[in-house]
Amino acid sequence: MNRPWQRQRQPDDVPTPVAVAVSDYCRRAHSPATPTEVREALALLAESDDFRVRTLTDAEPGATPLGPFAVIDVLQGTAPELAATRQGCGYYDVVRELARVHEEKRPPAPPAPDVPTFALPPSRPVPAPVPARPEVAPASAGETVQSRIAPRKRPAAESLPPEADEHEAPSFLKRDLPKPRGRFTRLEAPKTSYQELLRPTGKDALEALVEASEHRFALLRNLEQQYNGARGDLTLEEVEGALKAHGLLEALKRREQTSLLSAFTEHRGASGRVGWALGLSPSELKLVENRGGIAKEVEEVRERFRREALTARNLTQKLDLLGRDKYLLDLGIKKRFTDMLRRELELLVRDDLPEAPSLAALAEAVGRKHGAPSELVLRALERLGVAEALRKRTPDSTPPSTT
Repeated sequence: MNRPWQRQRQPDDVPTPVAVAVSDYCRRAHSPATPTEVREALALLAESDDFRVRTLTDAEPGATPLGPFAVIDVLQGTAPELAATRQGCGYYDVVRELARVHEEKRPPAPPAPDVPTFALPPSRPVPAPVPARPEVAPASAGETVQSRIAPRKRPAAESLPPEADEHEAPSFLKRDLPKPRGRFTRLEAPKTSYQELLRPTGKDALEALVEASEHRFALLRNLEQQYNGARGDLTLEEVEGALKAHGLLEALKRREQTSLLSAFTEHRGASGRVGWALGLSPSELKLVENRGGIAKEVEEVRERFRREALTARNLTQKLDLLGRDKYLLDLGIKKRFTDMLRRELELLVRDDLPEAPSLAALAEAVGRKHGAPSELVLRALERLGVAEALRKRTPDSTPPSTT
């Protein structure tokens, strides 16, 4: 029996329609994933389980969020609610790493057996008999001691013929076989010209991929695995031309508008997080906004969250935003926000400063009065550069009198 979370095939062997269906299912389950992550998850299932995947993805998600590894967990019998809980706590990040470790530790495949040889081995020639050593005549009476101990010359033996090479294989079994490849080598399938997409038969394939893609760059990545462009790799302009020829470009723009505005709302106007969630670089995200005609709507969403950050009344919320530098930089309001919060804190500590014995006590008093953690208040005073001036005005920093 296979161990759990162990690959049954390679990610490149996963059929593209199955991967596209799982990617769309994860998007509807509020957990979009990259094509690489989807294929790594589907590699945990055998090819015979692909029909079960399609049965699950054709229905609506039973819980949210559900990523690709959560889909595999549901197919293995886990309840959707439990899989959603595991998705939220990072359980499937560990599962993904575990699957990689299992794959690295898998023993190599045994070598292929040698080609059997049915030819009879060549007969070995019988060596010529070696002549018997002549008997030495008994020493005569006149033989001296020196002659008896002198070395005697032996008769030269006949040289044996060289033996035939027993390891030489028959010539009729040798074939010009290709050199062996690596265990995981896969030859890429030949790509088709994008001209096929311009024909009437290409409309169905484009419609299915448009429904499964959140934006035009995701559609391009799915198509460039199967099609070549006019001058090499498939380009975005060629994909847009095929969509326009079949009247599908407006449908893609509507999907982009829905997915981008939903992502900007979910990530509170942070374009960096939106690009990471949708698998887009900053330049690609800006291009999708402009070509999709939703740049104005996106800016309105971002402006709404800028006003919300600058006009927040809760002190704890403001102190928490102060620690999110990247978010404030993304919205372009970091300087305005820090200046505003510095002035507000200077007003809040003014009443409690004369009675505070130390800076920590002052932060605790301000936090208790306005319902904010004293640690956040003290950290804000340090980061805004007002802590040193306040520390000098507290009694603990005043030097003792020498009189």
